[in-house]
Amino acid sequence: MGLLDRLSRLLGLKKKEVHVLCLGLDNSGKTTIINKLKPSNAQSQDIVPTIGFSIEKFKSSSLSFTVFDMSGQGRYRNLWEHYYKDGQAIIFVIDSSDRLRMVVAKEELDTLLNHPDIKHRRIPILFFANKMDLRDAVTSVKVSQLLCLENIKDKPWHICASDAIKGEGLQEGVDWLQDQIQAVKT
Repeated sequence: MGLLDRLSRLLGLKKKEVHVLCLGLDNSGKTTIINKLKPSNAQSQDIVPTIGFSIEKFKSSSLSFTVFDMSGQGRYRNLWEHYYKDGQAIIFVIDSSDRLRMVVAKEELDTLLNHPDIKHRRIPILFFANKMDLRDAVTSVKVSQLLCLENIKDKPWHICASDAIKGEGLQEGVDWLQDQIQAVKT
């Protein structure tokens, strides 16, 4: 990093760029969450299911996020592992109203946590217990219990109740993630 890069970062003119993987089952709200985190003039009006993956960018007060929005459809989940090495943080989105597929979400999370590119890294994981506005939604505490998040001892993690359509809970999650990323010495 050159002197000008350091100086511009110190003055707040240039933000540290981080690569974040956004994972979760299909229809959990990953794309809607990422869309809502972008500036209002850059948000899409129509959200469609992600095929493969898409790359989106948004900024927080001190970081510039490049988010790899990975499709959660069963046939595309095997693509996730190809991006683990470059990820500096993970956002894992759960449809808190879909109790039947909570078991599948747990299996995918366990596979992720045991992958060699993730297992021995202290990569922060932000969980969004999404769709809290729906009648059948379980609480974020219940989602945490169903996914056995208390067993994650070697990585910082946090769960936020969210409603992606209204944007509720998203800023809390991004603030936590930003703090975790900044705490890591680079």
